[in-house]
Amino acid sequence: MVSKQFLVKRLLLLFPVLFGVATVVFAILHLSPGDPAVTIAGERASQEFINEVRSDLGLDDPLWQQYVRFLGDVVALDFGQSYQIQRGTPVSRILANRLPITIELALLGEIAGLLFGLPLGILSAVRQDTWTDHLTRVGALSGISIPIYWSGPLLILLFAQFLGLLPTSGRIGSAYFVETQTGFILVDTLLAGNVAAFRSAVTHLALPVIVLGIYQMALISRMMRSSMVEVIRQDYMRTARAKGQGEKITIMKHGLRNAFIPVITVIGIQFGSLLGGAVLTETVFEINGIGTLLVDAISRSDYPVVQATVLVFAVLYTLVNLGVDVTYSVLDPRIEQ
Repeated sequence: MVSKQFLVKRLLLLFPVLFGVATVVFAILHLSPGDPAVTIAGERASQEFINEVRSDLGLDDPLWQQYVRFLGDVVALDFGQSYQIQRGTPVSRILANRLPITIELALLGEIAGLLFGLPLGILSAVRQDTWTDHLTRVGALSGISIPIYWSGPLLILLFAQFLGLLPTSGRIGSAYFVETQTGFILVDTLLAGNVAAFRSAVTHLALPVIVLGIYQMALISRMMRSSMVEVIRQDYMRTARAKGQGEKITIMKHGLRNAFIPVITVIGIQFGSLLGGAVLTETVFEINGIGTLLVDAISRSDYPVVQATVLVFAVLYTLVNLGVDVTYSVLDPRIEQ
């Protein structure tokens, strides 16, 4: 059980991190080339109109006033309106529409990686230096080495073009319309009771999830193997075997819990990266998540969207790290001390 003192301490540490990220984002965007007033008004607009837009945005104010106003808006969750992507639309609404898409994709990719990576890592460690171990290590190394921008199109060619089993892009077939309730297409189709739409969503998400799952599985299995190999050589594991306890019970009851602690770090880091936007995967499979939103906002100089998206990345990372710290303390209560 996690103590309240430990949890409060970790929550308080989030505020300096978020404050620092907000400061860095503000500084970088104000030092970067380009004028938001020109972006909004258009390059052919008159200088008078550009000056009027700049005054309305408060860009004529001293830098410290703009910084204080920016921090106040962040606290109030007011990120302004989009300049280019959806002109005049509140950025918070754009993020609310895009963020669930990436969260769903990240969760499915992480689950796929865990379902295959953990058993393969344990099996590889238990059967060390056997053909099973060698094949697992080669597979894991291949999964880490193959980039997504190569594996994605390759899987599209195999399953979509040659075999014709899976669609190539999108989250659901164009023939289906499902009312958005949670933003998660699989959940929304189930809530709507539309089985055909659910099947369509599953087939559309299969390829991007496989691409993400392969990379996650490779990292998790490698870390699980290394950690488990170290644990099974410990004295308490030998003692359990000497007392006549079965090998499977010894590994699952005594070894897995201690071996899982370093793996939690990898899972947290990788899940945070996926939440930060699986940009390549979203681009290859034409999924309009928060990763592609950031790339689009940068290319079109939509500063409010860039600021808000980076801040959302920071919040997601800090929350994932908080979850990792809490999981540490559950697996090993000594960590709280």
